[in-house]
Amino acid sequence: MILGVFLNASFLPAGLVRIDHALFYELNGQWHNGFLDTVVPFLREPTVWVPFYFFLLLFSTINYKLKGWAWVLFFILTAIITDQVSSHWLKDTFFRLRPCRDPDLAHQVRFLVSYCPMSSSFPSSHAVNHFGISTFIFVTFKKVMGRKWGFIFLWAAAICYAQVYVGVHFPFDVFSGAIIGIVLGFLTASFFNKAIGLGPIVK
Repeated sequence: MILGVFLNASFLPAGLVRIDHALFYELNGQWHNGFLDTVVPFLREPTVWVPFYFFLLLFSTINYKLKGWAWVLFFILTAIITDQVSSHWLKDTFFRLRPCRDPDLAHQVRFLVSYCPMSSSFPSSHAVNHFGISTFIFVTFKKVMGRKWGFIFLWAAAICYAQVYVGVHFPFDVFSGAIIGIVLGFLTASFFNKAIGLGPIVK
């Protein structure tokens, strides 16, 4: 832990850290109310979104048959890749204390969940995972369903916002995670479209 504190965010320019902290104070400490304090923590819980995942499973397999099952496999593969890249490769390389574990910020952080992970705050795995999945969904469905699936990015953004709001990530962590997730999701979606592609809905 001593080494971790010594290395905390040393890979980020001091000016960027100051801006990041200032934005964090606004999102976490100023722009809040009782309603958001109750609702926002639930946005980051995986179990809340189980019905949505179940809908995607049914939508893809019912409408696209075997290609739909292939889509589901690539969806899962995207989730695995984004999680491995964020939770292992990047977090093991770049260490940054989370707001809820930074002793210099402890008296200023509004911590709204029961557990603050010991892992690095950079990048936000929630951001990488959900923007990766959102990009995969959008790119693979765009040609056959139009751009209306773009709403999926609001889902990912809401979860990222929740990570800052509850005090477990800085804005830079979720912003960087979103960019990384978009790149990874685009790569898996492009490979899927080239190798399989959904095509028209199967009647």
